[in-house]
Parts: sequence; structure tokens; C-alpha cells
Amino acid sequence: MNDFLSSKHSPSTAILHYTASPVIGGVEAVIAAHTKIFARSGYPAAVVVGRGNKALLPAGVGFHKLPLMDSQHKAVLAINTQLEKGNIPSTFMPMVEEIEAQLTPILCTFDNVVLHNLFTKHFNLPLTAALYRLIDNGTIHHCIAWCHDFTWTSPNSRDRVHPGYPWDLLRTYREEITYVVVSKRRQQVLADLLGCDKEKIHVVYNGVEPHTLLGLSEEGADLIRRLELWPADLILLMPVRITQAKNIEYALEVVAALRNLGTDARLVITGPPDPHDEQSMAYFDSLRQLRQQLGLNEAVHFVFESGHDPHQPYTINAQVVGDLYRVSDLLFMPSHREGFGMPILEAGLVGIPIVCTNVPAAEEIGGEDVLLFSEALSPRELSQRITTWVEENSIYRLRRRVRKRYTWQAIFDQAIRPLLKDRGEHCD
Repeated sequence: MNDFLSSKHSPSTAILHYTASPVIGGVEAVIAAHTKIFARSGYPAAVVVGRGNKALLPAGVGFHKLPLMDSQHKAVLAINTQLEKGNIPSTFMPMVEEIEAQLTPILCTFDNVVLHNLFTKHFNLPLTAALYRLIDNGTIHHCIAWCHDFTWTSPNSRDRVHPGYPWDLLRTYREEITYVVVSKRRQQVLADLLGCDKEKIHVVYNGVEPHTLLGLSEEGADLIRRLELWPADLILLMPVRITQAKNIEYALEVVAALRNLGTDARLVITGPPDPHDEQSMAYFDSLRQLRQQLGLNEAVHFVFESGHDPHQPYTINAQVVGDLYRVSDLLFMPSHREGFGMPILEAGLVGIPIVCTNVPAAEEIGGEDVLLFSEALSPRELSQRITTWVEENSIYRLRRRVRKRYTWQAIFDQAIRPLLKDRGEHCD
């Protein structure tokens, strides 16, 4: 029995391709991202390829290497040479049967088998034929054909396939297979190729890994995950200590007003109160009470209380503050007073909009490039100005869309997880 079946709550998945990392390629990059997000989400997974390195996979992800799956295997290349000429060599069926025999004890133990390009590209037709046989005999319980590229429609490879078996396997629709493509344009092309309605084909876009792209530290990424910032519409950052001079109660009122306008706004205050100052702690307690009254417990986050143990004070270093800058949508500083206002420079360098009162750095350095407001402005009026201002910013709109829909975690939760099935029955 496969080790990955120990999970009683999440279906297991085998991911197949010709190769995996360290081989460099677009599909290999997608497989690497998929394995990371499967592992992070607690879904048992294994990679089954002809060539690759287990050491490059996330901890807990299984690995099976079957050399005959490699498109560059010497015997496979010899068969391909004949197939591309329209000939089926005598070695074809013996190799199909050998691959089938090698895959059977592996694939029968998984709930889902994801095949990347193996049903639409011609690089290893014995492997393609063997997989169809494994579907026919029930060894593969639920097949997901992830179709990035199509030989039959490619101007570069169309002349390498011919009418009939086994080439027609690359343009054959099977009702029991779940088909996936990476764009709506590819959805229509594949539907035309397979002769099926395009609604039969799922579109699952590729994603980005924000932790890597934004250079987040391990601690910063963990904090951002715990605060659940990624799904937010608007992330406001206050990189300040908790003092009355920062006017944090006004910030809470603005967040409440933004949420009343239908914006899923979140506020992060990075600094601590002074634990040795009774007045400072009393102010912090009043802010927490206001947060409760406004119904903002899930929307306003004091980093000071956001450690793994919420009863223990938690402080962060400059690197983690930088992480928060890079994931935030705007710097918010409603301060009553500032000696200078260093966060203005920091936000300017990171490249996020600034909304603040008339602090020296904003007036003298930010100039017209910041949104200044008077403390006399009501939270409701300011929330409307902020909404209009950010919605007119195309960079923010795309950033929000990518963060909410196109990170690998969002894609897994919204598009990949629903495709997975738990059959509940496996072979020995």
C-alpha cells in the first residue's frame, strides 16, 4: 500500500510527466509549483517521471522514476523515429506492455492521476498508450489530463503524427477523463481537436508564488499566512508603534467605513505598545475594545499580539516589516504629529501609495505623489476618497486580482482542489 494513503482526509494524487526538476521547462516548473502547494495544503502527492531528482521535491512528496517514461530514453527515441515516419515498429506494443506493468503497482494506489501533456503530445506514445490501457482496466481511478500543448494543432510538430492508432490517441475525447487547459484560448483549441463542447474542459491558469517573487522571509511569510492577508481586497499598513500620536483609533474607523462600502480591507499595525508604560497599555486596550465594537477582529491586526502564542508579546525585525511593505497595497499614516515620517520614504522606495496627514516627509518630499487628508475629514469621507483613488490605479487593480485569484494557493483552493476525487478503494 502506498505510504501516501495514510491521510484519511485528503485524496492522494500522482503527478506524471516525462521529466521533473532539475530538467528546466515550462511544464516542469508547473509541476514543481503543484507539488509545493499540494504539500503545503496537506494533500498527499507523488511525482512519477522518467527523469528527475527527488531531492528537489518538497518534503513529504513521493518520487518514482521509471526511465521508460523519459521522452529521451534511447529505446523511446528509436520508436519515435519510426512513428514520425508513419510506421509502427514491432517494439511498440512490447514497450507499451512493459510501461503498463511498471506503472500498475504505483498508480492503482492513488485516488487521482494527473498527466501533464501525456495525452496531447507525441514525445512518448508507448507511454500514452499504456496510460489509456490503465484507464480501461480501472487501474487509474480518476484521470486528470493537464493539456499544455497539442501536437495535432502545432505547426512545428503536426507533421510528426498520422491518422490512426496510436497517433489518434492524442486527439481522442474520453468522457471519464477530466481535461484541463491553461487558458480559455487553449480551451477552444482543445475542444475543436477533441470534438467536444468546450464546457467539458476546465481552465486552470498558471500561478505565481508570492513568497518567492516578493522575497519574503520565512518568518514574514508565516506571519502573512497567519493574518490571512492574501485574500484581502485592500491591505493597509501602519509601520508604527502603538501610541496616541499615531491616531490608530481613526485608522480603525476608516477600515470599518471601507468594509461598509464592500471592500474587504485589512489593517496591520507593526509596532508594539510600551509594556512598561501604563498609559500606553491602556491605549492599546482601548484600541482592542474599539476593534471589537466595530466588528474588526478579523480585519485589524496588531502584530504585537499575532505570534504563535497570542498571550505572549510578539515583535518583528526590520526584514519582516519590509515583507509587510511588499504585500501591502498602501501606507496609511493618520498621525496627529510626526517628527519626520520615515515610513513615507520606505513606502516610496517599495512603490506603494501613501495616504497620510500632513507630516513633514509627506509635505516636503512626497508632495503631490501622496494623498494628503485633514484629521477633520470623517472616516467615511476618507474611505470614499481612498476607494476612488486606488480603483483608478491600474497597478493596484491587477495586483489585487493576482493576489486573490492567481497565486498558487488561490488556484489550488479555487480550481485544483475541486477537481480531485477520493475513490476510497485501492488495490493492495
